[in-house]
Amino acid sequence: MNELHKSDRLAWALLTAFAIVSLYLLGVRTLVPPDEGRYAEIAREMFVSGDWITTRLNGIKYFEKPPLQAWMSALAFTVFGLGEWQARLWTGLCGLLGVAVTGYAGARVFDRRVGFYAALVLGSSFFWVACSQVASLDMSLAAMMGLTLCALLLAQHDGASAAERRAWMLASWAGMALAVLSKGLVGVVLPGAVLVVYTLIARDWGLWRRLHPGLGLPLMLAIAAPWFVLVARANPEQPHFFFIHEHLERFLSSGHRREGAWYYFFGVLAGGIAPWLGVLPQSLALGATGDTGRFRPRLLLLVWAVLIFVFFSVSHSKLPGYILPIFPALALLIGAYLEAGTRRSRMFAAGLTAAIGVLLLVLVPLMPKLVRFPDAAGELEAYQPWVLAAGFAALAGGALALLHARQLRRDLMVLTLALAGFILAGSILVGFERYGQLRAGTALIPAIKAELKPDTRIYSIGTYEQSLTWYLERSVILVAYRDEFGFGLDQQPELAIAQMQAFVGQWTRDAAAGVRDLGIVRADIYNQLKQQGVPMRVVAQDKRRIVIANI
Repeated sequence: MNELHKSDRLAWALLTAFAIVSLYLLGVRTLVPPDEGRYAEIAREMFVSGDWITTRLNGIKYFEKPPLQAWMSALAFTVFGLGEWQARLWTGLCGLLGVAVTGYAGARVFDRRVGFYAALVLGSSFFWVACSQVASLDMSLAAMMGLTLCALLLAQHDGASAAERRAWMLASWAGMALAVLSKGLVGVVLPGAVLVVYTLIARDWGLWRRLHPGLGLPLMLAIAAPWFVLVARANPEQPHFFFIHEHLERFLSSGHRREGAWYYFFGVLAGGIAPWLGVLPQSLALGATGDTGRFRPRLLLLVWAVLIFVFFSVSHSKLPGYILPIFPALALLIGAYLEAGTRRSRMFAAGLTAAIGVLLLVLVPLMPKLVRFPDAAGELEAYQPWVLAAGFAALAGGALALLHARQLRRDLMVLTLALAGFILAGSILVGFERYGQLRAGTALIPAIKAELKPDTRIYSIGTYEQSLTWYLERSVILVAYRDEFGFGLDQQPELAIAQMQAFVGQWTRDAAAGVRDLGIVRADIYNQLKQQGVPMRVVAQDKRRIVIANI
């Protein structure tokens, strides 16, 4: 049981099973707002309109992010039709790509056991599994940056031939280009900063000559630049908004309601790296001391993880997914440590996972008392069996891995802990579905569709439901709402109604003329309109919103 890493049959069987289960899970949940509904809708509108250059949300120009994920999801809709798993297919494939390239790089740069371990670590880390199941941009960026990192390691390690170095460096440059198309300039700025810091520490000045910039830079520009040129020609306002507002101002400003304390990402990392938290500190320490030779891959991995973590920690804009690109580097460091570390450290990691399982089991009966939103109490109760399953998986897997660690069955211990981590993450995700349905408002869709005609206008009053527009397959007219649409509405103000009174006038005139309109509204605004005597008939409602008609 200590030579599992040598079995090609086992490795392929595990990768195949991981791919099948991961891809199956893409379609078992509702698209949850805001991110999943937003990016699925951008792709749907691209698919319907045929415009693959100017990205739009709810029919309004939307330039906050580049289009790679929208392209891939629109392509999935073209081939497979509209659906939840199609909307998540790109992120699911990115998650698989990250695991595959991390495992391959670990095997080639270090040895087969490290590659085997690194793939298991990444494929079972809670945050990586979770983000690969969510239609958001974080996994797309992380996978492309993971490709950049792993290709760089493969190109620069001391055993690489000249031909291998050139080929893998071109792959690394291509990875940076795709990272830029995934989420912007961080895709090239962060890898560049990592190389600068690494060479200052390692004094490996020759690295810059081995990057093949004469071939790589033109390749990167050939992949990344055309869309920026085309979108700027079609929309001259896009470059300033994208490069200045969305990069510089967002990093420096705290006005995006994404603020967090300096320690914000420590909590994200601690939960996200489970079940491998018990060996994380030792793995990071190994990155500073474990290298010999001209090129120092562990040091590069350490610089990659720490620099990106610090970069986003000092930013005024923080969301959990921002640090996802460090996880392939952490998986390689953890894989290297699991091979070289002590039995005691492996036992501690297994025991900590079992303790997490106990904590989850204790938490289950307390969940109804921890409800953040009173209207979600029933959904939280439905979540309890899934949290119970996750707790049992962590407890049983951790206990069994602890036994294997005591008996010096290293490969089996790592495999057992990885399976426990994957089941834990899967249970947490699948169990979220009922709450996800409430967030998305899918229970309202049959009633809304029963009222719709091709020319029926739907108003979104003081709010915007990110997922409903995708499920309804049509845009809505925003009323007294700007938020993320502010820039687009500055360019096309006619696509929304800025003032509530103007909406009330239009709504009332249509009612008098026998023209049916629908509206989606919060309860507080509904009550205000009711007090004003606005004609309204409740079509449907749930705990978070009300659907009204004017006749």
